[in-house]
Amino acid sequence: MSKFESYNIDLKQLAAGTHLFEYKLDDDYFSKIDSPEVQKGNLTAKVKITTVQDFFTVLFEVNGMIFVPCDRCLDDMELSVAAKDTLQVKFGADYGEEGDVMLVPENDGTLNVSWFLYEMIVLAIPIKHVHAPGMCNKAMAAKLKKHMAPMTLDENDIDFDDNGNNEVERTIDPRWNGLLDVLNDEE
Repeated sequence: MSKFESYNIDLKQLAAGTHLFEYKLDDDYFSKIDSPEVQKGNLTAKVKITTVQDFFTVLFEVNGMIFVPCDRCLDDMELSVAAKDTLQVKFGADYGEEGDVMLVPENDGTLNVSWFLYEMIVLAIPIKHVHAPGMCNKAMAAKLKKHMAPMTLDENDIDFDDNGNNEVERTIDPRWNGLLDVLNDEE
């Protein structure tokens, strides 16, 4: 028995109409996927398949929480995930693609949705994922600041002093003052 056999959907057995499948994606699921992006989580996945003859429209919907490392302090952080995607499937001679349509061999007729669900989750992760202000590991943030080159921060970044405490005041490189004057003139 394959570790992802429970995610197999036998398309040949589906009658015309709409069919709903639900999956619980927990730590066990992520350990079986064995991919570095997400290793823990608790999500619910709904797979709705609409069948018209030998053509299938598969609607994926995933909601829940995953745990990913914070880009700043490397501690795990909770990240909410809500994603939807659609896949068009039809029978063919072998596995493959025809434009935007996925082909599944007619003699097999089975679609395994485990990897599609995982890809949706990974694609829902923002490029930058950091803790909310003040929630980063203070010791790690202090070490990071100690070894970081000076840079300008955007309004969503947090600056820490050597003790890991949030600094209230930030200094702006005076070379940017000319640009601030230009922005103020446009208003």
